[in-house]
Amino acid sequence: MEFEPVIGLEIHAELQTRSKMFCACPVVDSTTAEPNRYVCPVCAGMPGTLPVPNRRAIEWTILTGLALNCEIAEYSLFYRKNYFYPDLPSEYQRSMYDYPLCRNGYLEIDTPDGPRRVRIRRVHIEEDTGKLIHIGGVTLVDFNRAGVPLMEIVTEPDMHSVEEVKAFAIALRTLLRYLGVNSGDMEKGVIRFEANVSVRPKGETRLGTRTEIKNLNSFRALVRAVEYEIRRQIEIVRSGGRVEQETMGWDEARGVTVPQRGKEHAHDYRYFPEPDIPPLVISREWVEEIRAMLPELPRARLARFEQVYGLTRYEAALLTEDHRVADYFERAVMLARQGEPAVEPRTLAAWITGELFRLMNEANREIQDVQVPPESLVELIRMVQRGEINMNTGKLVLREAFETGEAPRRIVEARGLAQIRDVEALREIVLQVIEANPKEVESYLRGKEGVLKWFVGQVMRATRGQADPQRVNELVREALEARRASAS
Repeated sequence: MEFEPVIGLEIHAELQTRSKMFCACPVVDSTTAEPNRYVCPVCAGMPGTLPVPNRRAIEWTILTGLALNCEIAEYSLFYRKNYFYPDLPSEYQRSMYDYPLCRNGYLEIDTPDGPRRVRIRRVHIEEDTGKLIHIGGVTLVDFNRAGVPLMEIVTEPDMHSVEEVKAFAIALRTLLRYLGVNSGDMEKGVIRFEANVSVRPKGETRLGTRTEIKNLNSFRALVRAVEYEIRRQIEIVRSGGRVEQETMGWDEARGVTVPQRGKEHAHDYRYFPEPDIPPLVISREWVEEIRAMLPELPRARLARFEQVYGLTRYEAALLTEDHRVADYFERAVMLARQGEPAVEPRTLAAWITGELFRLMNEANREIQDVQVPPESLVELIRMVQRGEINMNTGKLVLREAFETGEAPRRIVEARGLAQIRDVEALREIVLQVIEANPKEVESYLRGKEGVLKWFVGQVMRATRGQADPQRVNELVREALEARRASAS
């Protein structure tokens, strides 16, 4: 019997506001800040304190809902979600329940079978909890993160493979970064995924019993955990057992999901309306003001890069995954149109996604930290196109510019890297190399054509890579053929 997995995701994305959700405490990097330094009576859950909702967090959640094609509520309400855990100082979490800000949307993703939509059930706001730190048998609590605004995005169970899950996760992260509402820095826990996984016989429409895998903070963990859980559930069903509805954790070291507790239901949390926060009334005028803040979204930009710049879908996808890279590329395209010789968009795309990305990966840098501005990249490519330097030298110059921030032309001049363009001077070097290697000349004359490349390499070495390889190839062949003619 074949089985089909059914997967839905819940995503918690930390909003990049300056202050927390219900107080004026700053939002800081909880991985580096001094523990419990940014806490006040409100986010510490002290009795008698009154929360004040963060308007920017509400706007950014509505903005995200609009980008996800959601209906925006006219009325929303905060609830208290009651549970007892050491990292929850007030013993309840302010969240939304019956009246989320956004609902009934979708996000389009690319799959091997073409584009498809994953439906979005709801998008709402809640406050984050503190952070538990386990050291030597003791558990410590850092409340710097308590009260940070979290946006929860809940999908319908529309995904049926780990490939679709990964495609959705990447597409959502890219969207949130484009909107500027989340940094996308998963190593710092600013996006956390929870996967609801079930399996059913292929062709069946009824949903199977699901498990929820908590706190997956990387694409790798998300994919591996979902893969494992699908296999685990199929094995249980095939052996005649029953899948239990429960909450699972992911053990990265062992590569397995592990039970944490029975799955809670809504009534377990004893939701009730937050008495200290009045209902949110969202006017249509406010929604339209927020809609006007929408930037060009990733899929629209990808399609434009294909149509306007003649890029392949793969090239366009690489360049638009990070909006800052896309901005860098478009700035370079604009500059490339302003001078001579013209630099084609596809040439720029090849340099950025090839050499520049490779240097960025080696140095673990983002595009905003790169010391080669678009102006310098265009200048370097033009030097290659004019024949002032060859391609290999261009790559060396790019590396030095990347490391030092120096302009490419200054690097070429300072290091004497300009290409030898005097044909007679180059011919003289070719003849010297041929005279110094009579055995290799004999090999060529006996029909070993491959020796030609060896001679080209020797000339390039003699010129420190400053010769045009194509011109060198022509001159070497010319000289060797002249030897053949004189020998006959």
